Amino acid sequence: MGERFKELESFYRGKRVLVTGHTGFKGSYLCLLLTMFGAEPYGYALKPPTDLSIFSIIFGETDKKELAPRICDEGRRLHSCIGDVRDYEALRTFYKEAAPDIVIHLAAQPIVRESYVIPRETYEINVMGTVNLLECIRTIPGCRSVLNVTTDKVYLNEEKKGYGYREEDRLDGFDPYSNSKSCSELVTHSYSASFLKAAGVSVSTARAGNVIGGGDFAKDRILPDFVRAIKAGKSLSVRNPGSTRPYQHVLEPLFSYLYIAMKQYEDMSYAGWYNVGPDDCDCVTTGELCDIFAAAYGEGASWNSEAEPGAPHEADFLKLDNTRLKETFGLHPVWHIAEAVKAAADWTRAWLESDEDAVRETVSQIKLFGEKF
Repeated sequence: MGERFKELESFYRGKRVLVTGHTGFKGSYLCLLLTMFGAEPYGYALKPPTDLSIFSIIFGETDKKELAPRICDEGRRLHSCIGDVRDYEALRTFYKEAAPDIVIHLAAQPIVRESYVIPRETYEINVMGTVNLLECIRTIPGCRSVLNVTTDKVYLNEEKKGYGYREEDRLDGFDPYSNSKSCSELVTHSYSASFLKAAGVSVSTARAGNVIGGGDFAKDRILPDFVRAIKAGKSLSVRNPGSTRPYQHVLEPLFSYLYIAMKQYEDMSYAGWYNVGPDDCDCVTTGELCDIFAAAYGEGASWNSEAEPGAPHEADFLKLDNTRLKETFGLHPVWHIAEAVKAAADWTRAWLESDEDAVRETVSQIKLFGEKF
């Protein structure tokens, strides 16, 4: 394994880590990683948002309080609580039980188009959910490191061609999802400055781009839509193939989150805010992403362009500048776009065989990634 992988494994062994949003796409992978590192993860979230979910594939039933990764005997068990971050008393009760050393906040309403349908709920989850968690951290001593995961969409996006947004750029997301995550950032900065820094708690926010990988079954995401089309034997209709986005495999930000949380646990000077995005070469149009996936998957996978009249606004161009992450921690992307898409295609083929094959492929990909980290 790579040196940083070994460093994470050594650090997280035995650490109590609270992950909000643990039943989501990123959260499921993160909890599997933590069990493999020998940590003691505690997860708090709603049930998986889709009938098919990577969480159920990896961990099985969602109603059990103690879960172990299917077919994987490495590490400890996951302590799982199904709950809503808007429910402060329930969250506080579980927080006391978890007594975390480290908190990684992933819980969110994460879909741009959904935020136009349920704007109030989006703000309640993404803003007040963050406040509730930070209030637990403020009033219950013990935690030393907090990472709030937001999004590349927190920035005021002027759609400048070729420009990568930097950490000091203005926060002001356009749609309710993006704006609510901008608010979550500001709330986090305030709690850190007003309360947590003085209490010895290191706090950072991480702004990540679009993640891809096996097991994402979310609505309104391009590769999950492609997988559904393949399973149904259809061609995928793409509503905006010219939009440029930063894409990275889900393991890229997760390893970075764990690394940031570790380094600021050891040294508060690392606390801050970081763009956790891919390199320029991994910023491609939606159409290019579909071409790469179709080629990697084969077997007749295809797509076509089909504009959607009256669709809600989504930015055409968005890119992050990841210089700070590289210069501060020496972290560089491990898998670029072709490798990331191939991993997603390989996982999909394994999953279409069986859930057990999918879990084996997930663990295998983590180990392959770890060799280069």
